[in-house]
Amino acid sequence: MEEQPIIIKRKKKVVAGHHGGSWKVAFADFATAMMAFFLVMWLTATATPEQKLAVSSYFKDPVGFTEGGSPNPVDMGGSASVVDETPQDEATNQIQLEDETVDELSETLEQRRMEELFQELNERIEQSETLQEFKDQLLIDITDEGLRIQIVDRSGRPMFDSGRDELKYYSQDILFELAKTLGSVNNKLSITGHTDATPFSGRPGYTNWELSADRANTARRALVAGGVRPEQIGRVVGLSDSVLFDKENPQAPVNRRISIIVLNKKTADDIQSDASRSDRPLIDLTEPSEEDQQQATEQLEGGDWFQAPDEPEEGELNW
Repeated sequence: MEEQPIIIKRKKKVVAGHHGGSWKVAFADFATAMMAFFLVMWLTATATPEQKLAVSSYFKDPVGFTEGGSPNPVDMGGSASVVDETPQDEATNQIQLEDETVDELSETLEQRRMEELFQELNERIEQSETLQEFKDQLLIDITDEGLRIQIVDRSGRPMFDSGRDELKYYSQDILFELAKTLGSVNNKLSITGHTDATPFSGRPGYTNWELSADRANTARRALVAGGVRPEQIGRVVGLSDSVLFDKENPQAPVNRRISIIVLNKKTADDIQSDASRSDRPLIDLTEPSEEDQQQATEQLEGGDWFQAPDEPEEGELNW
């Protein structure tokens, strides 16, 4: 009997073919196109109407536009061509315009800051139990010198004892609360003491002028202890009763007050300038040296207007 041949069937497994890296190239092109698209959208949103018109003119006639205009229709601030192509007169006018408006812009910004500080102080008064109790003694307004805070006396609630420069405990608490806000600004502060018109007679040679100055200095110490930086203090003065709050009633308690002014830049600069000028003598009283005296004599004798008298001839009188 013949043996049957053994047939082995092997099934070939089909393996998915490799697609290669072409999809990566396509994705990179897509990402680049999207980036360019968003860049164009951003430029379109930020460009001015004049810049958009320049771009449109460039694409309509690139050759003619380049020959007759700027090759950079949209400049983002990094192109040197803007400086090169700007006429000198135009650049000078722009600088002069900035010089003329910079002071106005500075004053506007400072005025806005004073108004913000005004609101901030009013909010602190409403939120603070200490200041809320004495809100009728706090007067806040904006003057030509800056933001002014006046702490006035009320009947039965004076800031100081009569004829003394020591703060009442509640007056010290008021200054401590105000110092928290005043210490956060960069402006200089002016502190002024005022009294009423009642003459001070408690000490020989000591008047309302000395009393108002001592009270202003006491307020300065309290503000510094409460958080105001010592270098913030720009002026401490006592005005006695020369600037009354209630002119019709010079003896009224409201005339006894402490004024704190958050000085604006102009006033602070004026104070500094006046102090600098006072340091320079108007007349130089130093004794001139012998060399200076000799030089002055030579200059006088060499002048056309100086002429030594001639010797009189015999028989001639020299008047």
